[in-house]
Amino acid sequence: MLMRTDPFREMDRIVQQLSGTSGTWSKPSVMPMDAYRQGDAYVIAFDLPGVSTEAIDIDVERNMLTVKAERRPTGKSDGVQMELCERPLGVFSRQVMLADTLDTEHIEADYDAGVLTLRIPIAERAKLRKITIGGESGRKQISG
Repeated sequence: MLMRTDPFREMDRIVQQLSGTSGTWSKPSVMPMDAYRQGDAYVIAFDLPGVSTEAIDIDVERNMLTVKAERRPTGKSDGVQMELCERPLGVFSRQVMLADTLDTEHIEADYDAGVLTLRIPIAERAKLRKITIGGESGRKQISG
């Protein structure tokens, strides 16, 4: 799996955390993620605590996976005085360049306990195939 990297993205994230600024649609904050292979699929997990499923947008265009989410402030009622506000609000986004060996037509998405998990199967054409050599004729047969 290939990922598009931006050398200044981590610096922007640190500055946003220290300054208390939130992401906007034009300049979203980064969301933490893990990516790993599990059997015949790649798994990507994004941390999105406090985000409702309606506020998550997942798109795939060619091999570019884009995940955007928005964490909105909780409804404040009259008489509530905020004493401390450390949880980041605003827009979060992450783009991942997927390899051609992944089947982007069959991505599964689950959201549980603030973690968005995407399972992307490995395409059949990319799986290991056994090649056998025939008898005296020397023919090769590909099985898969």
